[in-house]
Amino acid sequence: MQISSVNDVKIYNLSHGKSLPEWLSDRKKRALQKKDVDIQRRIELIQDFDMPTVCTSIKVSRDGQFILAAGTYKPRIRCYDTFQLSLKFERCLDSDVVAFDILSEDYSKLVFLHCNRYVEFHSQHGHYYKTRIPKFGRDFSYHYPSCDLYLVGASSEVFRLNLEQGRFLSSLQTDAMEHNVCDINPVHQLLATGTTEGKVECWDPRVRNRVGLLDCALSSVAEGTEVEGLPSVSALKFNGSLTMAVGTSTGQVLLYDLRSNRPLLVKDHYYGLPIKSLNFQDHLDLVLSADSKIIKIWNTDTGKVFSSIEPQTNINDVCIYPNSGMLFTANEDPKMNTFYIPALGPAPRWCSFLDNLTEELEESPESTVYDDYKFVTRKDLENLGLSHLVGSSLLRAYMHGFFMDIRLYHKVKTMTNPFAYEEYRKDKIRQKIEESRVQRVQVKTLPKVNKDLALKLMEEGDNEAELAARKKKGKVVPSILSDNRFQVMFENPDYQVDEQSEEFRLLNPIVSKVGQNRRKKLRLLAQQATDAEQVERGEDEPEGQASSDEEESSDDDKGWVDELREQKHLLWMEARDRRRQNRKQLDRNTTLVDQDQNQGQGQGKTTQSQPRFFQIKAGEEFRSFRDVSRKQKLQKASLEDRLKLEESSGTVSMADTAVGSKQVTFTLKKSEQQQRQQEAERDHHQERKKLRRSAGHLSSARGRGRGRGQSRGRGRGRGHF
Repeated sequence: MQISSVNDVKIYNLSHGKSLPEWLSDRKKRALQKKDVDIQRRIELIQDFDMPTVCTSIKVSRDGQFILAAGTYKPRIRCYDTFQLSLKFERCLDSDVVAFDILSEDYSKLVFLHCNRYVEFHSQHGHYYKTRIPKFGRDFSYHYPSCDLYLVGASSEVFRLNLEQGRFLSSLQTDAMEHNVCDINPVHQLLATGTTEGKVECWDPRVRNRVGLLDCALSSVAEGTEVEGLPSVSALKFNGSLTMAVGTSTGQVLLYDLRSNRPLLVKDHYYGLPIKSLNFQDHLDLVLSADSKIIKIWNTDTGKVFSSIEPQTNINDVCIYPNSGMLFTANEDPKMNTFYIPALGPAPRWCSFLDNLTEELEESPESTVYDDYKFVTRKDLENLGLSHLVGSSLLRAYMHGFFMDIRLYHKVKTMTNPFAYEEYRKDKIRQKIEESRVQRVQVKTLPKVNKDLALKLMEEGDNEAELAARKKKGKVVPSILSDNRFQVMFENPDYQVDEQSEEFRLLNPIVSKVGQNRRKKLRLLAQQATDAEQVERGEDEPEGQASSDEEESSDDDKGWVDELREQKHLLWMEARDRRRQNRKQLDRNTTLVDQDQNQGQGQGKTTQSQPRFFQIKAGEEFRSFRDVSRKQKLQKASLEDRLKLEESSGTVSMADTAVGSKQVTFTLKKSEQQQRQQEAERDHHQERKKLRRSAGHLSSARGRGRGRGQSRGRGRGRGHF
C-alpha cells in the first residue's frame, strides 16, 4: 500500500506493491513474504485482481456485489465477487472488447461491442447471441423504457437494436460524419451523441427527432491558442436532469446546463490528451475527469482542484464504487489499481476494515525519506567549509540548496564548532534558572522579545477569554502566548518587530497613541519587578519617586487620518535629511579629489586652502529662463517623446557628458532608405504645388449665390437634395 497526499487529501493506493507469480507454491510464497518487506506491506484486497496484459474497461454492477473488467491478451472478461473477495468466473472472447455494459442488477445480462463490428450478448451461463452492425462501433447506450440499444461509430447513423423484438429498427440520421460516444440521461431519457466535429447532438427517443445541438469545439478553444483542427468529443456524461459534462480530444472538460448553449465552466487538464472518462460525485459536488496521465478531482461550481491521482501507467478507464470513496482504474498494465480516498466517502461495506486501517495509519505517521537528510544552502556549506563538495555524490541538488546526510552534517558541525557543547550547557543552566524564577511571586511576566506585542495579546486575551467563557461554558480558547508554535517569536531576537521602519509606521497609523499607553504599563511593570527584587535583597524602596499615575497625563485622542499624515510628513523629512547628508558627503569627496589633483600637477602650483562657496555642475550652465522651462518639459516627457524631438532637430545632445561650458553633440546619420523616402516626399510636394490651381478670382458672394442656384435647380429636376 502506498500513501500520498495531494492538496492535503490522503490517497491510499491499495494495489501498490509487488505481485507474486501464480505458479509459485504456497510454501514459496510464505518464504518470500518473510524475506521481502514490500510483500509484507502489500494489501491484496481482491484476489487475482489483474489481467494477463492490459485492462481496457471496468464497471461495477448496480447491486454493488460484482466487478467486471475486460482486457487482453487473450481477449477476456473477468468477474469478481466482492462478498468473497475473489474471482468468480472468467470468459474468453473471440476479439477485443471496445465497450461493454451490464443490463441487469447483477452479472446475468451482459452486452459486448467488439472491434470487428460484432455485438455479443451473454447470459448467466455464458454466450447467448451474436449479431453484426454495418459500421465499426465505438460506443453504445441502453434505453430501458423501450429496450433499445443505441450504437454509434464510424458512420453518420445511430443504429437501433430492439432487444425485446430481436431486430434492428430504423436508424437515426444525423448531420455528423462520425460519432465517438453516446449517453442517455437517467431522468428524462434524453439521448446525446458526441461527434468528431466537436458537436453534441441531443435526440428524443419518443419521437426520434433531434431536439438540440451544442457546438463544444469553439467553446473549448481559448483565445490566442493554436490548435490543429477542431477538437472532437471524446467523453460524455449526464448528472441529474440538467447537467452534462463533455470531454474533448484536446484535454478540456465543459460543464453544460441543458437550458443554455454556453458552458458553465471549462476545465483544462493542460496535458493536451483526450479525456477518457467522466464521473460525478454528488455528495461533495465533484467531478472526476481522467485522461491517460492523470485523474483530476475538482469542484463543479468553481473548478477548484480538490485532489488528483497520477498512476505510474497510462489510464484506460475509471470506475467509482457507488456511495464510497473507492475507485478502480483500468491501466496499460496487468494490474488494475484500487484507490481509496477517505475524504470522498467511507469504505464499501465489503471492506469496512479499511476505515480502521487508515485511522491507525494517521495516528502513527511513518517517517519519510527526508528524515535522514539535512537541507543546506550554499551559505551553510560555506560556513561549514564544504563548498568543495558541490557536484559530488555527497550532495544532492534540490531547488535553491542541497540535501546531505544528517550524520555527515552533525559530524562536520561538531568539528567546526568544538565549543557547541559548552554553549548548550550554558543555555540549559540559564533555562533551569529561569524555570526556578517562575516559581517566585511575580506581578506579571513578559518575554524578552516583542514585549509590546505580548502586552497587547495579554490585554486582548483577557477580553476574549471572558467572551469564550460565556459562549462555551468555561472552555477558554488558548491564546498565541500559550501556543508552542509561536514560542520562538518571543524568544529569538531575529523576530523583533522594528517599530521605526517605514512599513510599520504607515500600516499602523495609530500605533503611536496605543504605544504610549503600553509603554506606561511596561515602565510600571519594570518598576514593580525592580521593587520586588529590591525587597528580596532587603533594600528599602527608593524615596522621592513619583507614582506612575502622576508621571504623565493622558493626551488628547487624535484621529487616524491626522496620525497618518503626521507619519508621512516625518518620513518625508527624514528622507530629506538623508538626501542632504548624502549630498554633503558627495561634495566633500569631490573637493578632496580636486585637491589631490591640484597637488599632483606640479611643485610650482599651489592649492587653495580656502573653502569653496560655489560649484558649477556639469551640464547646469544657465542660459535663459526659456531653456530652463524647456528642460523641465523634456524631463517630464517620456523617453520616446524626447527621442522624437531630438531626431526632428537632427542632433542628439548628451548633457550628462558636458564639462563646464563644453557640450558634446552627435549628428544622426540617416540611412539610404530614409534619404530616398525624404527625396520622394519632397518631389511629391513639388508636383502637388505645380498642379494646384488658385481660387482667388472667385468672390465669396458669387460662390454663395451660385451654390444656392445649383442646389435649387438640382432639387427641382431630380427630386433630391
